[in-house]
Amino acid sequence: MDIYPAVDILDGKCVQLVQGRRENRTEYGSPVAQAERWLEMGAEALHIINLDGAFGQSRKNAEIIREIVSETDVTIQLGGGIRSTDDAAGWLKTGVDRVILGTLAIQKPESIEIISGEFGSEAVMAGVDARDGQVVIRGWEEPAGDYITWAHKFETLGAGSLLYTNVDVEGLEEGINPLPVKHLVNSTGLPVVAAGGISSASDIITLKAMGVSGVVLGSALYSGKIDFMEALEAAEI
Repeated sequence: MDIYPAVDILDGKCVQLVQGRRENRTEYGSPVAQAERWLEMGAEALHIINLDGAFGQSRKNAEIIREIVSETDVTIQLGGGIRSTDDAAGWLKTGVDRVILGTLAIQKPESIEIISGEFGSEAVMAGVDARDGQVVIRGWEEPAGDYITWAHKFETLGAGSLLYTNVDVEGLEEGINPLPVKHLVNSTGLPVVAAGGISSASDIITLKAMGVSGVVLGSALYSGKIDFMEALEAAEI
């Protein structure tokens, strides 16, 4: 199982939000420094989100993200503010390994087909952000349909993996809800990376036993509720 420390960037700073709301944020300084911190501890991948992009300012933080990409040689998956196939292609050409297509994939599903056709399916991760089993887009404010139905569509269109975020528990540091994750893993042939609520080594062990291919660690990692080295060990069990 892969462990992806999150480096979420807002106004040039590394932050963690609660329930995706920018007013509920805690700042953790330089995104570059935080990325280096996790790499020094043994991370082999990073999950970078341009939160300003997700809130409609896609160009903000671009230089910071490029700096992280240029100074590392680990797997990087990037999301936030990717509103067109040109945006996605541009990031992939700068060295990002995988783009996370969320709102774009819902509004223009053909974008998955276009990007996977040009860069390969492994370069496309379709975002399945769900609340109560419904995909939500535009900052998790707008419902867009059943999450399993969308997962099947993304798979058919050529996505190489899925990022499932359980919005109901995201950022609360109260543990996972395993049932919707298990349902998704059992409903698709694609690798599923899980995010939302992962707060302990036991959460990671549970998800791995279900067949989840990777986990994103965010709020609980930055607050110290989950230890990064323990997370790496749990992923190897």
